[in-house]
Amino acid sequence: MSNRPAILVTGGAGYIGSHCCRALEAAGYLPITYDNLSTGHRSFATGTLVVGDIADKATLARTFAEHDIVAVMHFAASSLVGESVTDPQKYYLNNFAGTLALLETMRAAGCARLVFSSSGAVYGNADSKALPESHPCAPINPYGASKWMVERALADYRSAYGFGSFALRYFNAAGADPAGGIGEMREVETHLIPRAMMALQGHVPEFAVFGDDYDTPDGTAIRDYIHVTDLAAAHVLALKLLLDGHSGGAFNLGTGNGFSVREILAAIASETGREVPHVVRPRRPGDPTYLVADPSAARDTLNFHPTHSDLATIIRTAWAWHKKAHPLKAGAPG
Repeated sequence: MSNRPAILVTGGAGYIGSHCCRALEAAGYLPITYDNLSTGHRSFATGTLVVGDIADKATLARTFAEHDIVAVMHFAASSLVGESVTDPQKYYLNNFAGTLALLETMRAAGCARLVFSSSGAVYGNADSKALPESHPCAPINPYGASKWMVERALADYRSAYGFGSFALRYFNAAGADPAGGIGEMREVETHLIPRAMMALQGHVPEFAVFGDDYDTPDGTAIRDYIHVTDLAAAHVLALKLLLDGHSGGAFNLGTGNGFSVREILAAIASETGREVPHVVRPRRPGDPTYLVADPSAARDTLNFHPTHSDLATIIRTAWAWHKKAHPLKAGAPG
């Protein structure tokens, strides 16, 4: 029996969850990885791996009983904006109903501390200013709506049951473990940076820029990119506050700096020495023009100061991972 506090990490074999498990270990906690492996990777799991779904309350309850869980970090969710528009039922079942099953099991087990992986998508279409947490939440796609529904439930649990929870609204997670052990790896990659790098390596037949007619300086959408290592550090900071008795709340995790799609492609070209071949396609439904965080509240409350989230570090660590995980395919450009 370990004397380290056990933290259940749902979705802990996925991209962000696996980085958080490593951050938990480094901080002296015992991560219990809970993942159904539908998109996660067994090789990414840290420590004990329990294969299970968050909707499976029997397996969840057994896991809480066997490992004396003191808190939960919750990453398990469907996360593709475009898919959420075409298959909203999947998103409300997995993200909202699944979370309710997790919360029910936590209450039965006497565990009332949770750090939730939320998203800047809860804000919907924003203007060209960095968004504070006080900005109205008006998601424009089912993915963002499902995250907002969970946040509302957590607020009610906080009031009714004394349930301590942080909803961390992060913007565009990017980059990879600086040590090179883990990074983004999906069967179907939709995220901008890894997909562009896979196009360079010959693993993506067509890289598309979705929309060049946005109301932005170069016509492409603008996002706030935050390094996954910094995200993991923020989750540990939030966990420590909960364990010290903090009631939680909703906080943005971002840098306050926005980069357009074309600026990201230029940064990748600078790092790799190769231009990303691409075509321009129409905008995707549910994609906002501008999404950038005001990170000041997380800085003040969580004492969160990103140290890896400059664009050069994000691109450099992501490229190092992709060269390892996706070797150059014959006939690839460059």
